[in-house]
Amino acid sequence: MKKAVVLLSGGLDSTTCLAYAKSQGYECYALSFDYGQKHNSELEAAKRIAHAMNAARHEVLPLQLNQLTRSALTDQSIDIPDYVDDGEIPVTYVPARNTILIAVALGWAEVLEADAIFIGVSSVDYSGYPDCRPEYIEAYRKLAELATKVGVEGKPISIETPLIHLNKAETIQLGHKLGVDYGLTVSCYRANDEGEACGECDSCYLRKKGFSDAGVEDPTHYIQ
Repeated sequence: MKKAVVLLSGGLDSTTCLAYAKSQGYECYALSFDYGQKHNSELEAAKRIAHAMNAARHEVLPLQLNQLTRSALTDQSIDIPDYVDDGEIPVTYVPARNTILIAVALGWAEVLEADAIFIGVSSVDYSGYPDCRPEYIEAYRKLAELATKVGVEGKPISIETPLIHLNKAETIQLGHKLGVDYGLTVSCYRANDEGEACGECDSCYLRKKGFSDAGVEDPTHYIQ
């Protein structure tokens, strides 16, 4: 059976990726990171999702990026803002996050003799993060080929981004067809310990708009 490492944050996109990878016949190994994010309830969501979706294995690795990076997601001195569409890279951008996470996934994939890595990046509804663009993923695919034993031997681990050209509504429609229970997911950057969402941050705005545009009932638990 084909194997895949799926980067699983506990949010909407990564959960859709896990469902998609399973639909393509992969045995899925879910990988989550405790990187010092304030919204730690997403990790509890990831655990629930991995169990509910029968991941072959789920690992949560400590990776304290908050010790080295400045981001509203990891730095207690920086407030997470409400959604603003000003064309700027937002303060919720975590420097080099995807670069580091995919690198760890690449190492585990090689150990597992996995065929692919799945990551739920989108170049449409992506908040302006530079490490969600197609050209970034293409560069990483080349890196993965050069940097691994299996790549040098002509059997590179593929980096799959099934959501990269989908907006949030299209992602939700895909997940809905695949039977994803989005009520298990946590996307909010300001989620409380129970995983309830603020409804106002960048991630909440895109998620709420996505459900509305998709014509799918929003199962998100919001802070009252």
